Parts: sequence; structure tokens; C-alpha cells
Amino acid sequence: MEIQKQLKSHGAWVGKWTFILAATGSAVGLGNIWGFPYKAGTNGGGAFVLIYLGCIVIIGLPIMISEIIIGRRSGNSPINAMRKVAIDSGQTQAWQLVGWSGIFAGALILSFYSVIAGICLNYIFIAVSSSGAISASEEFGNVISSPINLLFWHTLFMVLTTLIVAAGVKDGIGRMVKILMPMLGFLMIFMVIYSIINGDFNRAMSFLFAPDFSNVTSDTVLQAMGQAFFSLSLGMGSIMAYGAYMPKNQDITSTSFTVASLDTLVAILAGLAIFPIIFAFNLEPGSGPGLVFVSMLSAFNQMQFGQLIGPIFFILLSVAALSSSISLLEPGVAYLSEEGILSRGQAAIAISFFVWVLGIGSALSFNVWSDFHLISEKNFLDSMDFLANQILLPLGGMLIAIFVGWFMKESLIKDEIGAINPVIYYLWRFFVRFIAPACVAYIFLSQIFDLNWIFDFYSG
Repeated sequence: MEIQKQLKSHGAWVGKWTFILAATGSAVGLGNIWGFPYKAGTNGGGAFVLIYLGCIVIIGLPIMISEIIIGRRSGNSPINAMRKVAIDSGQTQAWQLVGWSGIFAGALILSFYSVIAGICLNYIFIAVSSSGAISASEEFGNVISSPINLLFWHTLFMVLTTLIVAAGVKDGIGRMVKILMPMLGFLMIFMVIYSIINGDFNRAMSFLFAPDFSNVTSDTVLQAMGQAFFSLSLGMGSIMAYGAYMPKNQDITSTSFTVASLDTLVAILAGLAIFPIIFAFNLEPGSGPGLVFVSMLSAFNQMQFGQLIGPIFFILLSVAALSSSISLLEPGVAYLSEEGILSRGQAAIAISFFVWVLGIGSALSFNVWSDFHLISEKNFLDSMDFLANQILLPLGGMLIAIFVGWFMKESLIKDEIGAINPVIYYLWRFFVRFIAPACVAYIFLSQIFDLNWIFDFYSG
């Protein structure tokens, strides 16, 4: 009965597609829109895509299924979910530390993510008014050099995120993903069609998909593994929290495949939307984050109807960012509200305020605090990124795989996973017990130590 009460206190997804849209929204973020195309294009094109897809299958999917199993089994936030399932499996409730780690990582990520997302919001209006009188790089310099400007847009983005999460699972997150994700899909398809007609589509296809295995190095494999893991929002509690609201009659395995497929499709479409335009205007395709804010604005300034297409593109980025940010805030809010510590609205405001304050440090990293180093030679923003994405998320994902693979009662797993082809089930069990933890451990250790010699040794 306790599980039912907790589920009722949060609400549940209405219809099976709401979870799919919410989980896909969590997975699809700014990293998909510019991270995936950039990494693919500079790491062997199609060779990177093939390695990435392989990593989705052997790392991403096994851990995603594991997170959903834990979340739905308990009907709770990640902290209580790990604790309850551990106790039901005869294990120590210390496993709840995995839930704490995920929520903390999500807060750290949201603190700098909202600053970048705020810049995306700002660029909607910049793209409308930009005439090309000053260069795109100067425009970007003006945006990030102003602490007041960055803090204004950071604050606005956090307010939007807070309002959606505070409204609840059904009326807030559920309702918004039904609007945001179709909007994201429509805008993405529009941008791809525009790029096919007006860009250098053939060169973009070659750049993204022509396999060049001579460019594959240990770093390529590491980037593909990392992109597969982080792209699906694993290890931060978002998928586990969303899984808690999944109806019991929804199939976990097929749903996970759908989410992973949609996430990958968006990443590929992003490349097909961006690179034809980049090549058509002879801009630099390997410019990382600058690809979006500098190269693309430069292209919009030169193209016909650029003041219409540019804002549409940055609306697309902002929608992707918002669909991810609500999933980063939800796990902590769910915990505080289900424990009765605060109401959902109060919890959303409290955690958002903490995140907003942390975000001030990231906003100042672009200007006033640019010379301030928190961890080693990293500024405040890079330090938050390092702690969350390179330490806490891999550690959390690895422990989730180990818990489900080795410590969770198999009867509980089978009860949640339902009727499934035995071959698929045992393949999943094998990957979640051996392959996924080993690969994530490699990602984790590679952030701290130089493990290139392992790849170099085996590749001759």
C-alpha cells in the first residue's frame, strides 16, 4: 500500500507515450544537438556513429532498463527507490547513497546547464535582430562578457523549469513534454528540410556518415562510450524517477528501445540540420560549442530569411534544453515532497534556488571569475562539469548496473520486466552484469588516469 500512496502523491504518466516523450526529453539535450554531430564529424564520421550505436546497445540500454526497473518497482524517488529495492532484496539500505549521488549530480549539471540554456534563450532574440553589422564571434563575446546579461537569462530559464516541475507529474511535466517534444520534432524536421534545400547536404552526409576508421583512436572509443552513456541521462536519477511514474502494464524493454532510438534519431537529425548550413557558407565544422553560437549565427546572418530561420533554430535548442532541465530537477523534488519535508511547489523552489546560486559561479566563469580555478586548472563551470559528468554519473551508472546485475533479487526483476524473450533477457543480464559495469568503469577511470595505453596495446 505504501508504494501506491507514494505513486498517488506524485501522480503517474497518462498513456504509455507520456513516459516515452518524458524520457526522450530527458535524454535529448544540448549535447545531442551540437555534441553528437561535432564528435561524429571529427572522429571518423560513420565509424564513430557505428561505435556509438554499439555502445548504446551494450551500455546505455542495459543501464536504462535497470533504472526503470528500480524506479517502477518502488514507485519512489531515486533515494527511496534504491533503499526499498535493496531492503526487498535482502541488501543493506546503504545502496540509497546511489540515489543521493544521482540527485546531487543532477543539481550540479543543472547549475551550469541553465546558464548555457539561458544563452540559447538570449540568442532567439539576438538572431531576430542580428544584421551582421558585427561579427558572430564579437556578438558571442558581448553576450558572455556581461555578468548581468548571463544572470538574467539563467534566472529566466530556472524560473521556467521550476514552474513546470512544481505543477506536478501529470499537469506539469506530463503536459509540457506533450507540447515540447512534438515541437522539438517539428522544428528539427523543418531545419533538416531547410538544410537539404539550401545547404551542402552531400558534403554533410559524407562528413557525418562516411566511415573513416583511420581516425578511430582510444579517445574516439572513449568519446562514443561517454556520449552513449550521458546521452541517455543515465546515473543522475532522472530515468529512475520517471520510471516510478510508469504504468505497470507498460513494457519496460520495448519502451527503453523506443527511447534510445528516438534519442539517437534526434542526434543524427541535428547533424543533418546543422552541417549542410555550415558547409554551404564555408564555416569551420570542428568548432565545438562555438559551432552553435558563432558559426550558426554567422550563417544565419548571410542566408536568405536568416532572421526567421535563426530564431527557429535557437527555439529548437531552448526546447531541447528545457525538456532535459525538468528531468534534472524532478528527482530531488520528488524526494522532498514524498518525505513530507516540503510540498512539491516548495521543494521545486528550494532546490531551484540552490541550483540558481551555484549557477552564478558558472555564469561568472565566462567573465569576472575567468581566472578563478576551483579544481586543478578548471574554472568554476568546468569544475562542476568534471564532478558531475566525469565522476558522479559514471560512478552512479556503474553501481546501478552492479546492483541490478548482482544484488537485486531476480524474482523482483522478472516481476517488473514481465514476459520477455528468454534470449533477450539473458543477453540483457549478461550485459548488465559484466559488459556495462566494465565499460563504465573504463569511462570513469579514463577521466582520472591515462588509459590510452590499454587501447594502444590491443590495437597494436
